[in-house]
Amino acid sequence: MKAITYNPNSDKFSLSELPMVEPNANEVLVKVLACALNPVDTKIVNWHASVPIMDANFVVGLDVVGEIVELSTNNAEWRVGERVLFHGDMLHKNGGLAEYTVQRADAITRMPNNVPIDVAASTPCAGWTAWRALVDRLAIHTQQSIFIAGGSGGVGSFAIQIAKHFDVKQIIVSCSARNTEYVKSLGATHVVDYAESDIKQEVMAITNGCGVDVALDCVGNTSEQVCANVLKYEGQMVELVETANLTSYYQAKLRGITVHQLSLGAGYRNGSEGIKAIVRAGRAFNELLSIDRIHPPKLTHIALEDAGKALMQIREQRTVGKIIVMLDKHA
Repeated sequence: MKAITYNPNSDKFSLSELPMVEPNANEVLVKVLACALNPVDTKIVNWHASVPIMDANFVVGLDVVGEIVELSTNNAEWRVGERVLFHGDMLHKNGGLAEYTVQRADAITRMPNNVPIDVAASTPCAGWTAWRALVDRLAIHTQQSIFIAGGSGGVGSFAIQIAKHFDVKQIIVSCSARNTEYVKSLGATHVVDYAESDIKQEVMAITNGCGVDVALDCVGNTSEQVCANVLKYEGQMVELVETANLTSYYQAKLRGITVHQLSLGAGYRNGSEGIKAIVRAGRAFNELLSIDRIHPPKLTHIALEDAGKALMQIREQRTVGKIIVMLDKHA
């Protein structure tokens, strides 16, 4: 089968011919119809040391739409021919940038109804992360205001739409000036140009000096402190990028703020409860897709043989929107 492989010695992605992958007892064999490219795929150069054994046949690709072609005889939930959507394990050697892949049977979701495969494939990494952050950690349905650092990015753009779905009154977003109209179209009520404005000052003015109920940091670096410092008394935030450092926040203890940390793929490192958390988020997010409450960024379609070049362009931050590798153009 054809696949995009990563060689840790040369830091190269290549189109390769590999033996057909074989599922284990707890896995399903999936024919890949589409696979989205994510920044984390390109950063394998930084995390490949975490993989116990990585050779030049390691296949990346996390967000997959596919069709089950084989499963174990004791699997009662799934059927051959069913279409599935999943967010894979970044440390598993058989990723989604291949004609076939394998995935844990307990870590897949059914394709959402009435959703094109490219749209579905674009959502798990960023969309399910946004859902876990806002719903599982911040109880967004109970909040009146949120600040999102990096609202025009993948997670941020989905987070805006989730907040809008739950009728959050003030959805305050930071982004560059060129993305102002885009984030407003998603549901942002206020937009702060991070390059030209004092974000804390702007957020405090919008909230009449109170601060926001909750915040989401999709950027890292100094944005971590910004998110913490715009929270109201006993506000909460989710940190997606850095390892949170409460000592760097303004009067964190005196203000009683709470900080959650989140990594969607960490569920694979934490047993059945971790897997269930990923799947619950996926199923809930799929429901929003099915009722047309969530829309992805601009999608670009490419063929499998072009994926290696595209991954390097993503690493160099020279892409816009989401790139979808289409392995079955007729699906």
